[in-house]
Amino acid sequence: MLKRLLYIAGILGLLIGLWGLYDRLVYGHMHANYGSYVVWGLWVALYMFFAGVATGSFMLATLDLLFDLPLFRGSGRMALWGALVTLPAGLAAIGLDLGHMSRIWKVYLQPHFGSVMAQLVWGYTIFLGIIIISLWLSFQPQRSRWLKPIMAVGLILAIFLSGGIGALLGVNQNRVSWHVSNLPTQFPVFNLTSGVALMLIAIGWFGPQHDPRRTQQLRVLSLAMIVLLLVKGYYLWSDVSQALYQNSSHGAAAINLVLFGPYGWAFWLLQLGIGMLLPLIILTMPIGKQGFAAGLMGLCILIGLAVARANIIFPALSLPELQGLGEAFHGPHLSFTYSPSLMEWAVTAGIVGAATIGFLVGTDRLPLFTRPTTEATGTAD
Repeated sequence: MLKRLLYIAGILGLLIGLWGLYDRLVYGHMHANYGSYVVWGLWVALYMFFAGVATGSFMLATLDLLFDLPLFRGSGRMALWGALVTLPAGLAAIGLDLGHMSRIWKVYLQPHFGSVMAQLVWGYTIFLGIIIISLWLSFQPQRSRWLKPIMAVGLILAIFLSGGIGALLGVNQNRVSWHVSNLPTQFPVFNLTSGVALMLIAIGWFGPQHDPRRTQQLRVLSLAMIVLLLVKGYYLWSDVSQALYQNSSHGAAAINLVLFGPYGWAFWLLQLGIGMLLPLIILTMPIGKQGFAAGLMGLCILIGLAVARANIIFPALSLPELQGLGEAFHGPHLSFTYSPSLMEWAVTAGIVGAATIGFLVGTDRLPLFTRPTTEATGTAD
């Protein structure tokens, strides 16, 4: 019943997304609410979210396919499948945000590797290839001796790409709320949290009921999630308290927008309440170790993490870099007040729907939680 509801939700999201995609391809950015001042919107936050889930899921896959932890044996393929589904979703979101999508070839044929963005494009391309190769090797009847080296390279790349997103924001010196030294170091923690949340959903909702390790897996993942949420809460407190204490014009103003401005409801209700406090309470209780509750908390955490990405992007760009800039020029895309348009939400629904369907199809069609018995004893080239 649960899987059927998820399929229905995914199909509805995909159908809505087809209209949004048509509007985006035919009318370009005309019906988007970002513009010359607020240059990044919902799709950039969506890209950061899905890319974070992908890198975090790959980190979780190494517990099985690189480090051979007995407790997580057999879960590596599911984690890799989650990474394979979510990374293209993130790349699709950022691709549709581009002003000239046809010029993407330039970053491959004419790259400037001193650019953080060029490093990320090349890094994600290589990372996607590593995910595909690793998943293919994990399905072989006998484990290849190449799997562990490839997984090791992928783990290093996952950590690099996680910090790279923070660096992409942090190098913007004119955005005080982004230009902080610890921002790049936070994102690997955020992304690992995303990966653990997805695995709570995967094991709690779709894991084999007869697996004797399932209860212990959920217990360990729940404990890891509690620790990660506490660390994430510490980072949040550090950012908010420092910005308000320093009282810099841009940093404090951005934090005030998050806490008490038009984005306040999303912060207090979704990011903090549903995405952090509720899971912390439930996962510490015995019910939190049960499959359905653990998966539900994983979903709540993912929602909170998605909102957290938006709360990093939107407020920082909603403040003028020069005093009086908002009053000097007027036009349809010359505004510092941003909320996603109907077209942006439709495209987002389509991307989320496609990722959901892709994930569910994998759980139905692929042996993501089983491993051949010969894998434990044999190796192949």
